[in-house]
Amino acid sequence: MQFFRLSLIAASIMTLAACGKEGATQSADASAPAAESELIVKIGSANPLTGPFAHWGRDSDNGVILAVEEANAEGVTLGGKKVRFEVVSEDDQADPKTATQVAQRFLDAGVNGIVGHLTSGATIPASRIYSDAGLPMVAASVTSPKFTQQGYSNTFRIIANDTQQGDALAKFAVVDLKAKNIAIIDDRTTYGQGLADDFAKAVEAAGGKVVKREYTTNSASDFMAILTAIKGAKPDLVFYGGMDAQAGPMVKQMQKIGIKAPFMGADGVNTAEFIKLAGTAAEGVYSSSAGASKDVMPGYANFNERFNARFKGEVQAYAPYTYDATRVLISAMKRADSAEPAKYLPELPKTQLDGVTGAIAFDAKGDIKQGLVTLYQLKGGKWQTVATPVKPAASAAQ
Repeated sequence: MQFFRLSLIAASIMTLAACGKEGATQSADASAPAAESELIVKIGSANPLTGPFAHWGRDSDNGVILAVEEANAEGVTLGGKKVRFEVVSEDDQADPKTATQVAQRFLDAGVNGIVGHLTSGATIPASRIYSDAGLPMVAASVTSPKFTQQGYSNTFRIIANDTQQGDALAKFAVVDLKAKNIAIIDDRTTYGQGLADDFAKAVEAAGGKVVKREYTTNSASDFMAILTAIKGAKPDLVFYGGMDAQAGPMVKQMQKIGIKAPFMGADGVNTAEFIKLAGTAAEGVYSSSAGASKDVMPGYANFNERFNARFKGEVQAYAPYTYDATRVLISAMKRADSAEPAKYLPELPKTQLDGVTGAIAFDAKGDIKQGLVTLYQLKGGKWQTVATPVKPAASAAQ
């Protein structure tokens, strides 16, 4: 009987350990027991932490962790109680179905707010679950216009959208680069296809012509068939709506097949990982970022120093934005003197915050006001600014 009882205890411990691996909870001192008067406030951080986009996801997750650790060091109080913020990190694998499962796990864990998800395709289905629950979410890297067009009162974005990026890139391609005949490829994801569609419309509006439209997937590695079709159209420029994991091999294969037209992508291409994947074929590629470049981002230098000291590595892409998104949530909680979603949600539309990434305030849809787009070209193995910042026309932000 004693052996049986010990076996049950051991089994229970193993079960609890296994459950702990499903969602990682982190804080400035997660091992410390909560004081009786201490209030635990959980921030959900949703990103692809495994797979081809893990370098983006871990970077974004680290931005949330840094913001939470600094808030804990600051000593925030809500409703007369000292607060200890904790990060609940989940891996959505950049997959829409997995993202909805992650969203439900966040609700079951009792999180007080969401930062994420990283990709538009994962965010949009998950946002429906958060909306039904009245749980505030601030997106730091979601650029699909559809995200804030759903009409949810709990969704906010601190970065420019793909309509703005597509408009800025198309005008630069047609007007500045004199590319009149343009070929477009996209990966059929919410992000990639939406971006390519917006870019195509803006090309036509700027006086250019889309001479070829091809499609791939976000798991493909062989693009020779579609590139052969594009080569026959003799484009002045090739635009790709998608991420660096495909863009890197794609430009290599363009070089191999003899396509000499410039290659252009958006923020999905504007990474250090793309340079690694593309090698020498990356030279001369154009891209954009939905925000200010690092050299003019108001608080970047100091942020990067703190980030590097904490994580022993450079910022990849969106860590400054997830850091600011976390601060937006915490700032709203402070103003409401509560971490209860229903109480602090009304404060989010009133946000006026000078962040690392710039001034943060929201319009009626939850989009950031005065969204900026920066354009880059890869020269000498580094992304160099060619136009910064580009403030899109008001019509592009609708």
